[in-house]
Amino acid sequence: MRKRTWAAHCAASLLLVLSYAALPTNAAAAYPDRTITLIVPFAPGGPTDIIARILADSMSRSLKQAVIVENRPGAAGNIGMGQAARADPDGYTLLLASTAIAVNPALYKKLPYDPFKDFVPISELVDSPNVLVVKPDAGINTVADLVAHAKAAPGTFNYSSPGIGTKSNLTGEELKQRAGIEMTHIPFRGAGPSAVAVLDGTVQVGSVALPAAEGMIKSGQLKALAVTGPERWSDLPDVPTMIEAGFPNFVSVTFSALFAPAGTPSDIVELLAKACRDAFATKEAHEQAHRIGFTVVAGTPKELGDRVAAEVPAVKALVARAGLKPQ
Repeated sequence: MRKRTWAAHCAASLLLVLSYAALPTNAAAAYPDRTITLIVPFAPGGPTDIIARILADSMSRSLKQAVIVENRPGAAGNIGMGQAARADPDGYTLLLASTAIAVNPALYKKLPYDPFKDFVPISELVDSPNVLVVKPDAGINTVADLVAHAKAAPGTFNYSSPGIGTKSNLTGEELKQRAGIEMTHIPFRGAGPSAVAVLDGTVQVGSVALPAAEGMIKSGQLKALAVTGPERWSDLPDVPTMIEAGFPNFVSVTFSALFAPAGTPSDIVELLAKACRDAFATKEAHEQAHRIGFTVVAGTPKELGDRVAAEVPAVKALVARAGLKPQ
């Protein structure tokens, strides 16, 4: 009798252990069962924030759970990215970052995050080219004209950008290096003021994000010399790419992408990646993104991981060649 009782007790204990072992799988299958927070490391109203809200709205419907955008701006995005890096890797805190996640390692000696160790890539959502602009009456109609004018008057050309370390700034520095010209960088607080600086003659050239300058280009207030995407921008079909302007492989775009804290379960990552693809597969999402100067990418986790892996060392090399000192 005692042996039968002991055997029954062992069997019951084994069933209990097995049932507990199954809990993580069941819990993961139930994801998400509460609100998801989407950290945007920039102020409300900017391009990254707008993309985040397009995504949050769609994901709330597809995942049948609330997705809220939480803006945590400061220090060129480092504050928000650091907070996201320290979040629990359970899929309930995500990061929607710009190219800053790959650029800032070259610009700051100390960061509150490591782009490789602290995050797992989910999807590159959209990207946007920069554009080189001048005043229409500057006598500069092509990038070749700009290079010729700058070489003829060394030390007298200035160019504007939305700030030190932005993709627009790095575009200007890459042009200087590849064309062998001198231009002094004049940083402004944002792409809008950077474009206006060209308009009012404060600088001769602007290297700015496309959305800030597109309206002034279409109205004839600014002359676009080239865009820095791999292809021409559809709404500016007469503006060549930098590649067409004679600079092979000159592509410099700003992306917005979704990341999760490192350690987030792979099945959750795949579910979120699918939600991203679905969010930007609609005509409405394409139109919303295009209106603010973005092209939809909606790529895979591997594609985003490869992008960051290539971007970080490339930016570090460019920053070193440009002589920019990390802060």
